Amino acid sequence: MQVRVLGCSGAIAKDCRTTSFLVDADLLVDAGTGVGDLTLDEMAGIDDVVLTHSHLDHIAALPLMLDAVGSRRTRPLRVHALAATINALRAHVFNNVIWPNFERIPSPELPFVSFHEIAVGQRLELGDAPKLIEVLPAVHTVPACGFAIRRAEGGAHWVFSGDTERNPPFWERVNAIDVAMLVIETAFSTREEALAERSLHLSPVALAQELAHIDPGKQYPIYITHTKPAETEEIMSQIEMLAGREVAGLAQRDIRWLKADGVLTF
Repeated sequence: MQVRVLGCSGAIAKDCRTTSFLVDADLLVDAGTGVGDLTLDEMAGIDDVVLTHSHLDHIAALPLMLDAVGSRRTRPLRVHALAATINALRAHVFNNVIWPNFERIPSPELPFVSFHEIAVGQRLELGDAPKLIEVLPAVHTVPACGFAIRRAEGGAHWVFSGDTERNPPFWERVNAIDVAMLVIETAFSTREEALAERSLHLSPVALAQELAHIDPGKQYPIYITHTKPAETEEIMSQIEMLAGREVAGLAQRDIRWLKADGVLTF
């Protein structure tokens, strides 16, 4: 399976795009500004989108992508999300005020988009080369989730935390499955630890505490995502410093900085 990193920043700046991952060629995980780097053909080839939550940095490109390629599609783009996320999209985006209601355009019988409710713990099988997607718990300021994705026929999972703060149930499930790699957010630096807690994001210290939940016998690459562009180097240097001090959770872990335009293959 191949995961193309379209965007992995917590905000925008030159060369910084917000969260979006293309799995193989037909599944989009979140729809942040990184989607804008896809060609029209690539966007038209996406059949399913799974969303972690409703915040703008994770859904900003969805209405624009539909406008770009909706007329080229022969069936609606299927968007899978928590009920609260779907309700937010209908109320605040596809409401004929911020953006047209593409659930009814060009017709209610054949719209550009269809929404499909998911729930934590649910497993979906999507794609022509089927992928199994498990919906994982997240702890955020709005209802949110993460995902574990693998080939339907078996194999290890690509795991994405989504936006989250401390989350024991997430680790209970992650420790029970075969993990190829983990992508986990660390949005704020240590000096903004209080802001991270208030906004239900991770900082380097909280990250270390969370990674300490990983079973000691399990080893896999851990990619840091969702860093604020102005703080990325500071966050990564703080993580490296804590790891160098053998802080529990980071000691002996393979910690990497996730970058846009990268491809993760396993």
